[in-house]
Amino acid sequence: MDRRDFFQNSAWLGAGALAGCATPGVASPQPATPFKVAATYIPIVGSAEMFPVRRIYCIGRNYAAHAREMGSDPTREPPFFFQKPTDAIQYVASGTVADHPYPPLTKNYHYEAELVAALGRGGRNIPVERALDFVYGYTLGLDMTRRDLQRAMGDEKKPWKIGKSFDQSAPIGAIHRTAQTGHFTQGSIWLKVNGVTKQNANLNQMIWSVAEQISRLSQAFELFPGDIIYSGTPENVGPVVRGDVIEMHIDGLPNLSVRIV
Repeated sequence: MDRRDFFQNSAWLGAGALAGCATPGVASPQPATPFKVAATYIPIVGSAEMFPVRRIYCIGRNYAAHAREMGSDPTREPPFFFQKPTDAIQYVASGTVADHPYPPLTKNYHYEAELVAALGRGGRNIPVERALDFVYGYTLGLDMTRRDLQRAMGDEKKPWKIGKSFDQSAPIGAIHRTAQTGHFTQGSIWLKVNGVTKQNANLNQMIWSVAEQISRLSQAFELFPGDIIYSGTPENVGPVVRGDVIEMHIDGLPNLSVRIV
């Protein structure tokens, strides 16, 4: 079976695997292993199925004003991407305020509000005009960042993965299927801390659209079902401390809220 079609043939896996139950008529041989490693799944709204996360891509500096506040010139910079591990996911249910742990090693912990696209198909060299056909659904997410560690590594010309790719650094909501929502090419995106608006922009202000991101990524990597893409954050990123409550909004999706603990 082509791995690019795996999601369509194994959507049962999320709910079944999490429940520890077999699915009649489906062979699922398991190799012998010395220990079990938990997979990462995100609930799908209106379904008992779960979205299996294969890889997390994130685009950097994708709103012009944010690029400038980070010291970059957006008119000259091609898109660039980084990755987070799948276990960076922290699922946050709609209507709840989830506890989000303040991570170790940092004294400057930042929020970044982002639209997240979840792929249901994969491939290489995907044309921009077809790219949105590969999106299974959308949700909203936070790209939490240990900014002091990111900047220190950057200043030393070292990889700044330690600033981005740590435990629970990717709070995320449930997946909303495009069949129900359509595509998110415009609409308000904002973030509040303790009720005070910090980030406020429109999705149409992205430098590189979701379709362009998918196309560019597919030139560098073969994309697969289960890949998700954090599509960039607007300007006015900033720090939070223990006790702060973050609320994030995108028009057409339920808000996402976490409390820093």
